[in-house]
Amino acid sequence: MQVKVLRDILSANERIAMKNRRLFDEKGVFAINLMSSPGAGKTSLILETIRKLKDRVKIAVIEGDIASSLDAEKISKENVTALQINTGGSCHLDANMINNALESMSLEGTDLLIIENVGNLICPAEFALGVHRKVMISSIPEGDDKPYKYPLMFSEADAVLINKIDLLPYVEFDIANFSRGVRALNPRAKIIEVSCKTGQGIDNWVSWLSSQMKT
Repeated sequence: MQVKVLRDILSANERIAMKNRRLFDEKGVFAINLMSSPGAGKTSLILETIRKLKDRVKIAVIEGDIASSLDAEKISKENVTALQINTGGSCHLDANMINNALESMSLEGTDLLIIENVGNLICPAEFALGVHRKVMISSIPEGDDKPYKYPLMFSEADAVLINKIDLLPYVEFDIANFSRGVRALNPRAKIIEVSCKTGQGIDNWVSWLSSQMKT
């Protein structure tokens, strides 16, 4: 019974996700779903992305958190539209939450919509939002075993960013082992090493994102 209920929930979610996707396409908005565990650096990456692109790309952000509006407040200081979704305990955003949020924000003139999902390595991968690309961030302090422990998240990602690469000299993290795990699950995923603190690799990330927006 529980399996059937889950199938029904995911099926209903998929229908709303398709509705979101149609809206994005109609408005000419490229949307990404940014996922990671808590503290991996989603908001930091969004801020760096805005700073690199805001002079040539109009960006809007939807922030997903269980509680608070701290991240949306940070984003708003960059003079971009930021809307906060508080899930009230749910460990992920779903298509209906995004659909409701879109009713409260104007996408007119927006080129790029970044959706920061709730920090979690399980649930966000299961719920489609209607985006064009899924981006996964994994940080050096989390360890290089995450692709092996959370395969669905990594198999769904179009790009996998290894963040906090500046900590590599101080933390045991085998990039080759991590990359092998990602490649075994998802050979098509783009792996990009970045540091939101030092700026290392951010241009590579922005270049990949810009190329995807043109496809």
